[in-house]
Amino acid sequence: MPAPDFVLNLRAKIGHDPLWLPGVKGVVFDDAGRVLLGQRADTGEWALITGMLEPGEEPAPGLLREIFEETAVVAEVEGLVAVDVVGPVEFPNGDVCDFLSIVFRCRYVGGQTRVNDDESLAVGWFALDALPPLRPGHRKSIDQALAFEGTTHFARA
Repeated sequence: MPAPDFVLNLRAKIGHDPLWLPGVKGVVFDDAGRVLLGQRADTGEWALITGMLEPGEEPAPGLLREIFEETAVVAEVEGLVAVDVVGPVEFPNGDVCDFLSIVFRCRYVGGQTRVNDDESLAVGWFALDALPPLRPGHRKSIDQALAFEGTTHFARA
């Protein structure tokens, strides 16, 4: 997936040194209780819909933008499920990032699900008992969203 321009500009100045970046992740459920997943173009893996926030962008609207851009789904945020750190992640080109991952539970509002950009090979709704293989952090986010009752998960000191 192409890096946003602001990341490319930073990388031109700092090279491969670690970056701290804000990211969002959406656990989107439809009325049948299925979860929205995208098959990533860069790895071929199925995953929740994620993205990087642009400078100054609010997390919830930024996530809704990412969901629509990648899947053509219109969603609504129901709650803040978790705030976690993912990383350090080292990319094939040597770039290193840590991500502040802000996870929201969302519900489907409308739109016809389809691949809506070049970041996904496929998108679709999956029953919870028929999920494709997922990275552990994505499965954890689904479980947290299912159990969400208004308390946000985060590391406590």
